[in-house]
Amino acid sequence: MTGSDPDTDGRAMLDPRRLVASAPLVEQQGMADAEVEEIIDLFAALRRWQRTSAAHSEASRRFMRLGENDMRAIRYVMAVGRDGAIVTSTMIAAHLGISGPSVTKLLDRLERGGHIRREAHPTDRRALSIVVTESTRATASATVGSDHARRFTIAASLSHEERLAATKFLSALADLPVLDHGAEHS
Repeated sequence: MTGSDPDTDGRAMLDPRRLVASAPLVEQQGMADAEVEEIIDLFAALRRWQRTSAAHSEASRRFMRLGENDMRAIRYVMAVGRDGAIVTSTMIAAHLGISGPSVTKLLDRLERGGHIRREAHPTDRRALSIVVTESTRATASATVGSDHARRFTIAASLSHEERLAATKFLSALADLPVLDHGAEHS
């Protein structure tokens, strides 16, 4: 990239040599420019994936006219219920990390929209089981399921070693603790 070219893909913001906090790390590691460029490529691809993943999720939610938690609840009920498990509102609340009243509102909305049914629990008279309707199951499978199948195909095309390396890298990123930057500067 020349000095007059705009940084349309955000590479400059990912270049550790340009950032005060990480420039010394590059020097300490003794990394060649080509190695740093590989890391920038990796972070640029990760950024593209994050944006693309969000766009896929948004497109599916928009198509199904659902909010994020609505869609997560439907996917959860479909996945857990696939093997015959009984799904309850308590289980959905725990999965989504929301309160009982919030899950009740969510389920009311999904029921009104024709996405779920509440049925008598087969073993607990006090509870209801939550079931995804066939029309929503078919729509979700055609949209979210199709996207998932395409991602699976890409992962399956990687070698064993490539999948291990990708998993190791993504797991290490996910395992980084979230820093409370406010506490660090007070």
